[in-house]
Amino acid sequence: MTRTGAKAAIAWLASVAPNPAACRAEWERDPRGVALLPAGRLWDVLIVPGELGHPTLDVLTRLVSRPGPVLAGFGEARMGYFVPPGTAARWVGTGIRGVGRGAWIVVPRPGATVDGARWIVPPDGSGALTDATLLELALHEAAAAMRGGPGGVR
Repeated sequence: MTRTGAKAAIAWLASVAPNPAACRAEWERDPRGVALLPAGRLWDVLIVPGELGHPTLDVLTRLVSRPGPVLAGFGEARMGYFVPPGTAARWVGTGIRGVGRGAWIVVPRPGATVDGARWIVPPDGSGALTDATLLELALHEAAAAMRGGPGGVR
């Protein structure tokens, strides 16, 4: 990520913080810092188990040149896909947790790995998100491939 891209990503993420200027200043002061940010304003997050999340990202990158931001956490045991606001309230999927309005997530500074949390696909500052319909299709294809079903042989 370029320095300009990192600044744009920081500004975009911090814009949802209760005090955006303080959030940006904290990340500038401590590049290994994290912020607790509210979901549901600019984005929701769908949290997928890592064993499904990684193959899903492989499928997504075949469908689009660059998916929206994706976080990995807890030793990559979970992945968080940033999707349009409101997605979490409508999402129905076994084993996938939606984080939307009224919930908060811990976000590392773009370009940093903090306590095992890191950006697999960092935000670029443009506000681009993963399309929920494409994510659902990618999840189905990845799950089928893991089972050795249509779309993949194990």
